[in-house]
Amino acid sequence: MEMKQNQIMELLDSLYEKSINGIPKVSLPIDALANDYISKNDSTEKAAKQFVNYQIAKCTTSGFITGLGGLITLPVAIPANVSSVMYVQMRMIACLAYMGGYDTNSDQVQTLVYACLAGISIDQIVKQAGIKFGTKFTTAMIKKIPGTVLTKINQKVGFRFLTKFGEKGIINIAKLVPVVGGVIGGGFDLAETKTIANRAYKMFIKEDFSILNDKNTNDAEEIIDVDTDTIEPTE
Repeated sequence: MEMKQNQIMELLDSLYEKSINGIPKVSLPIDALANDYISKNDSTEKAAKQFVNYQIAKCTTSGFITGLGGLITLPVAIPANVSSVMYVQMRMIACLAYMGGYDTNSDQVQTLVYACLAGISIDQIVKQAGIKFGTKFTTAMIKKIPGTVLTKINQKVGFRFLTKFGEKGIINIAKLVPVVGGVIGGGFDLAETKTIANRAYKMFIKEDFSILNDKNTNDAEEIIDVDTDTIEPTE
């Protein structure tokens, strides 16, 4: 099966809608999930770390990813484990955005969640629009990102997925299944998801958008350290 860039965006949009609203009898809406963790911790940072740790630990359990995949209906037919991994990763980013006080219903935040998932740089695109970009990129600044800039970022996101998993502008969806080290049963890639978690934590909790800057794309410094012994399951 082959997929083009516009289909990738349809896939991401569908996954985002499900990430925000949840899946009946499976996962809570993102606001309920985030507020539950926030209510049980004395700081947003602690709530965010506990959430990520549990989400990652839960995904490493046998059969979780495969079982979830059968419940996700998407506009593009892709393997269940692929849709599940992308759903879990995107939902994790969106929840951290909500915890950080960002409006997950806005086009701007939705696009930044995609950028975080893809690991792309938004520095030059934002600068070209005349927006002052620094390490701190506040919620007020994000609201001012115009639609033309969002379109360019989304195009870059789509292209990143094409170049990462496909050839000549067309993606072979079978290549999306993780085959590198750290793969858990069902296609879950622990190392990749931890990298995405750290990236999202820095962006939306620490307001450090330098990781989406062309001059600083190294995600080596880990903020999230999975410790399953101190996790209280939620959701």
